[in-house]
Amino acid sequence: MEYIKAGRLIDGCGNVSENMILCIDEGKIKGILKAEQMAKEVEFIDYSDFTILPGLINAHVHAFSPCDMRAEEEQARTPLQKAYDGERFMHDLLYSGVTAARSLGSEGTSEQQLRDCINNGTVIGPDLVVCGRVITMSGGHGWSDGMQSDGVDECRKNTRILLREGADVIKIMATGGVMTKGVEPGSAQLTMEEMKVCVEEAHKAGKKTATHAQGNQGIRNALNAGIDSIEHGIYLDDEVIAQMLRQGTYLVPTLAAPKCIVDHGEGILPDYVMRKSKLVIDAHVESFKRAYAAGVKIAVGTDAGTPYNFHDKTAYELELMVKYGVAPMEAITFATHNSAECLGIEADHGTIEVGKFADLIVLEKNPLDDITALQNVNKVYKHGVLVLNR
Repeated sequence: MEYIKAGRLIDGCGNVSENMILCIDEGKIKGILKAEQMAKEVEFIDYSDFTILPGLINAHVHAFSPCDMRAEEEQARTPLQKAYDGERFMHDLLYSGVTAARSLGSEGTSEQQLRDCINNGTVIGPDLVVCGRVITMSGGHGWSDGMQSDGVDECRKNTRILLREGADVIKIMATGGVMTKGVEPGSAQLTMEEMKVCVEEAHKAGKKTATHAQGNQGIRNALNAGIDSIEHGIYLDDEVIAQMLRQGTYLVPTLAAPKCIVDHGEGILPDYVMRKSKLVIDAHVESFKRAYAAGVKIAVGTDAGTPYNFHDKTAYELELMVKYGVAPMEAITFATHNSAECLGIEADHGTIEVGKFADLIVLEKNPLDDITALQNVNKVYKHGVLVLNR
C-alpha cells in the first residue's frame, strides 16, 4: 500500500478538501482519509503544498494526426512514421496530464492497434477508447480514411465490420466539416435513417456512438437517430438544445479546433480551411454558450491533430471554456467526471473515489484560482504509477 498526502484535493465531482491521504494499492484507490486519521508512523508521499486532481480525459483526439504538417506531407508519411507519430502523441497527452482519451478517426485499424499496445505496455500513453474508421457518405467529410457508406444496408454492415475490428465507439458523420475539401460545415450528410442503423448496431453491442455535427439539420438528424454525443455542435438552436437535454446527449464542443486554425493558419493553410474556420468560429462559441447556459451535459475534447491543435494542449480547452463563462471547478468536472461518463468509462476513471484507478495529476498552483495552472503539470500518476515527475 502506498500513501499520498494532498494539501488540496479536487475529486472531479465538484468537491475540494484539504490535508487528505489517498491510499493506493495495485493501481487503484483503496481509501481516502483526513490526514489526522492516519497513524503517525505511516510514511507517505508528501504533496502538502500541491493540488491533486483526477487525470484529465480528452474526449476527442486523433491519435495519429500531426498538427503542423501540410496535407501532402501528412499523406506521404510511411507506416513507420505514422506509428512513431502515434506513440509520440500518446506521450504528449499523458505527460500533459491526460490519463484517458477517445480517438475518433484514423485509417484502418491503427487506433485499435495503438490502444492494444498501450494496454499491454508496449506503448506508454493514456487509456484509449477508439472508433477506428469513421462512417461517412461517399465523398463526405472524412471520406479519405473513412468507410464510405450509402443507404441503411451499407451503414449497418459497415458498423458491424467496425465492431468486429474492435471499435469501442462508432463515429458517424452527420454533416460536412472544415478540413475536407469540397464539403461545407453546415450541410447535412448521412441521413437520420442511415445514422439510426449505426446507432442500433452499436447499442446492441454495448457500445456508444458519436457524431461529427456542425450544422443544425445534421445535429437534429443525429439526435433523432439516438446518438450519444455531439462533436463540435455548431449552429445549435433552442429546439436542438431542448432535445439534447431530454435525451441526455453529451456535447463535446472542441472549441480549440477552429480557434487554433484562425489564430495560426493564415498564409499557411489552404484557403478553403481558413474560409470555413472563420465562417464557423463565432457561431461555435455562441452555440457552446447557449448549450452551457441551458444545462446540456458537456465533456472536454480538443480535436487534437487538427492544425496547430497539439496533443499536449488539452488544458487550453478548459481555458477557453472559462473565458466563455464556465467556472474553473465546473470546467475541471467537465474534463474528468463528465468526460469519463461520455466515454462510458466512469466505473474506473474520472473521479478520485475508492475503487477507481489512481489516475492523478499534481499541480504546484491552484487551478480554481487560475485555470491555466493545468497547463503546467508537475506530476502524473497513471494506475498508481508515477509516469511524470517534474
